[in-house]
Amino acid sequence: MTLTEEGLALIRRFEGFRSDAYWDAVGVWTIGYGHTSMAGPPRVVPGLRLTAQEAADILARDAAHFADGVRDALKVTVSDAQFSALVSFAYNVGLGNFRRSSVLKAVNEGRMEAVPRRLALWVKAGGRTLPGLVTRRAAEAALFVDGNNGAVPPRSVRRTGVEAVQGKPPATSRTLQAAIAAACAAVAQSFAVPRMLAVALALVILGAAAFIVYDRVKKLNEEAL
Repeated sequence: MTLTEEGLALIRRFEGFRSDAYWDAVGVWTIGYGHTSMAGPPRVVPGLRLTAQEAADILARDAAHFADGVRDALKVTVSDAQFSALVSFAYNVGLGNFRRSSVLKAVNEGRMEAVPRRLALWVKAGGRTLPGLVTRRAAEAALFVDGNNGAVPPRSVRRTGVEAVQGKPPATSRTLQAAIAAACAAVAQSFAVPRMLAVALALVILGAAAFIVYDRVKKLNEEAL
């Protein structure tokens, strides 16, 4: 399992090159292609500057370090494209987070189809969803799924990573069936009790049924993301 040129290019593209040390989105001193002191030398301090070649050399060294970390954490063999997607992910979130992530758990359990959706959870920094991270996770998912060299997949795939991962169809949803049954019960109850009480009871049950329908449809839409 090796980091491919496509995987390295993906890291380079999304990290971007900065010649001067800067605070990243979570308040860590960073330079070059996303290099931080935690990845090894050089230590990033205010005022540090790098040439493009120095940054490229550091990126190669850091990427090799992260590749070793990902390789050690894997209990299964994956393709080079899948491995490269995981290295890009680990490079971005850190090896500690990678080892604790549901992404790694899914891979080690052989649930490769779940990986894109697990990746899509990691799109926040400082408590905010960052569009750049959304795009990066989509590119990593594309590389993991079909070896696409980091290109962002079409909109139909971008939100899920794998189109085949779908929520349960509404027609077969037991929750929706229960909601319909509740609505029918409300109508039936209206003939068995005094009129005013029947109306109130029907409104309550119908309201509950409507909420169940809304909640289930919302969850179905979320499952399709």
